[in-house]
Amino acid sequence: MLRTSLTFILLTIIFSSQKPKKNGVKDLFKESFYIGVAVNGQQVSGKEAGALPLIEEHFNSLSPENGLKWSLVHPKPEVYSFDFGDAYVALGEKMDAFTIGHCLVWHQQVPNWVFENESGEPLDKDKLLARMEDHIQTVAGRYKGKIDGWDVVNEVFNEDGTFRESKWYQIAGKDFIKNAFRKAYEVDPAAELYYNDYNVWKASKRAGILKLAKEMKAEGIRVDAIGMQGHYTLGGPSLDEIEKGIIEIAEAGFKVVITELDVDVLPRPNNSEGADLNINFANSPEYNPFVNGISPEAEAKLAQRYADLFQLFQKHKDKITRVTLWGLHDGKSWLNNFPVRGRTNYPLLFDRDLKLKEDVFAKLKVVSKQ
Repeated sequence: MLRTSLTFILLTIIFSSQKPKKNGVKDLFKESFYIGVAVNGQQVSGKEAGALPLIEEHFNSLSPENGLKWSLVHPKPEVYSFDFGDAYVALGEKMDAFTIGHCLVWHQQVPNWVFENESGEPLDKDKLLARMEDHIQTVAGRYKGKIDGWDVVNEVFNEDGTFRESKWYQIAGKDFIKNAFRKAYEVDPAAELYYNDYNVWKASKRAGILKLAKEMKAEGIRVDAIGMQGHYTLGGPSLDEIEKGIIEIAEAGFKVVITELDVDVLPRPNNSEGADLNINFANSPEYNPFVNGISPEAEAKLAQRYADLFQLFQKHKDKITRVTLWGLHDGKSWLNNFPVRGRTNYPLLFDRDLKLKEDVFAKLKVVSKQ
């Protein structure tokens, strides 16, 4: 009896001495929009130490960084690999997260065989569309009811609003986009369907996107939201340019989702913008100034940039349904290799030690109460 009483007293002391767990980022904005994060295979499987607790504490929406792209999930004509996808949706279910599928159709990370017959010659339009629809049926069909929203088509426009001359477009024209949305809706009518692109803040590119989206809507093809990839830098684009995009998309009758948010703190060659993976430069000290740690000045600018962005998103929370960070922490960010290979970048909310950047969090806390 005495031992039981002592144990109870010790446990009471231990638990009462622990500080209350601070709210996660998701809790700051729970009345405004989902806060999402793009995750990789190591994180989903639990092999990256410390990652899962952060994901569960700070995020209520998940996106797959690469694991559901065509080359990984469907590498050969009759071969599908669902190891990542199954673990990913299981994590989403465990967290009761708003789970995103990314992406069904893209011009990159897609094998050449998709566009060719057995002789290596280009497929005709009907066969290509059939192959695409079969892929959507298999992948989206497997996760019907488990994935809440799909990036159906990704990055089909040039900066001037014209269509990208991808193999998809060369063979099938814009019908591949329309057929992809039709098929995705047919397979899982309960899932939200998105068109996703970078540099949507540019008026010329946005005009092309919205023209097509409204055309599809007029034809009875469901498009729920336009994904504005948030690959920004410390200096640009301006908040006014981003805001114009949010307002125009909403006025056109579509929801807005901020799909791939990060802030590049490093200088870029030729002031390159966006996320075109065809742009890549070799490393050099000029473009990699923070190898041994970010400067206090840049760190302060990063915190303020996130505060300004989230303040804008809060202002338009009636239009925005989700804000997703493109990666969990600095060490795994794609910006360590884009647009300059091998850099040490600091674009996310968590540092390389998986520690929350307190200055950023403090500013987001203030913004969330406005």
